[in-house]
Amino acid sequence: MPDFTSAEFLQTHVEQILAFYQPNVLDVERGGFHQNYRDDGRLFEPGLKHLVSSTRMIFNYCKAYLHGGADGDLARAEYGLQYLREVHWDPAREGYHWLLRDNVPVDSTNHCYGLAFVILAQASCVEAGIDGARDDLYRTWELLNRRFWLESSGLYADEASADWSGLSAYRGQNANMHCCEALLAAYRATGDSQFLERAYTLAQTVAVTLAERAGGLVWEHYREDLQIDWDYNRDDPKNLYRPWGFQPGHQTEWSKLLLTLHRYRPEAWMVERARELFDRALELCWDSAGGGILYGHAPDGSICDDDKYFWVQAESFAAAALLAEATGEEVYWQWYGKIWQFCWAHFVDQQRGAWYRILDRDNRKYSDEKSIAGGKCDYHTLGACWEVLELLDRQH
Repeated sequence: MPDFTSAEFLQTHVEQILAFYQPNVLDVERGGFHQNYRDDGRLFEPGLKHLVSSTRMIFNYCKAYLHGGADGDLARAEYGLQYLREVHWDPAREGYHWLLRDNVPVDSTNHCYGLAFVILAQASCVEAGIDGARDDLYRTWELLNRRFWLESSGLYADEASADWSGLSAYRGQNANMHCCEALLAAYRATGDSQFLERAYTLAQTVAVTLAERAGGLVWEHYREDLQIDWDYNRDDPKNLYRPWGFQPGHQTEWSKLLLTLHRYRPEAWMVERARELFDRALELCWDSAGGGILYGHAPDGSICDDDKYFWVQAESFAAAALLAEATGEEVYWQWYGKIWQFCWAHFVDQQRGAWYRILDRDNRKYSDEKSIAGGKCDYHTLGACWEVLELLDRQH
């Protein structure tokens, strides 16, 4: 096994992931990035473009450039930003198309989750020094608040119709978690305290106030009055963005965000909440037989989805490292190594680069689809590696 705490290992791993995408990543025919890859790098459904992948891939290349990458990484980020501005964005209705096929809108529903990733991408572009990105960021920030912010709830609403005429009654933590992530990135890129203040509010609302209603963990789904909806998607537990059950990956992702917030605005409750969320997630969902973190558990603690998703492992090793830094406790470095060992053995494609997407409980792949539009572009794995690289840099 490599030394997973080595900066050299992490940087090399980042480069191996990016090398998997590089030969086919630019769609020179339609613009933007190709998003659907088989294990060997071959493309499928080349015209299908999802807002979430379009924005996450911009983030990937901005961060690669900022972490010592080449000018080619910056050029790829700019190429992706151009597509976001010119094809995903619809100036007539002031919204971003959620899904495109051959540059024709297939779904134009307005999702707060999508705007969160637009802000993350634009903040990354600001940090990378791309022209016009700061104006883009503030326009999206204004749009997010005008269309989705619910002052009395301390949360963003989730979904609006394509023409903005109707706002869904559904309230979800996932979109708000990614808004928190995006606004922390916007604060880092601009130093503007309004982004940090809103990230702080979201963290308090979701990780404290709402979590208290669910026994200390973050439940996914709420009604319009913010009462827990225990039955939402009970019949669709594998829904890509709104699965039923407690998500251990979201508990550990909140751990990571709380510890990021703590670096900027330290308050003791952030570290305690981060520790509680991580510890409970791993206690309930670590597969002691086969290794790795299982996908979901029911309110009674029983496993309701025993698949293993790449992103859950990545977010969790990043959270473990940040907890080790914040608490000084060796147990979190032990968890970091344990999660990495599992991933190295089962999720990382040692021959061709990048990570596999989903494994079953016996650590077997379901298909040869390594990346899919809206579902995976290795933003989680790359982001987790960069998170730990920055931690190692702080320690030196």
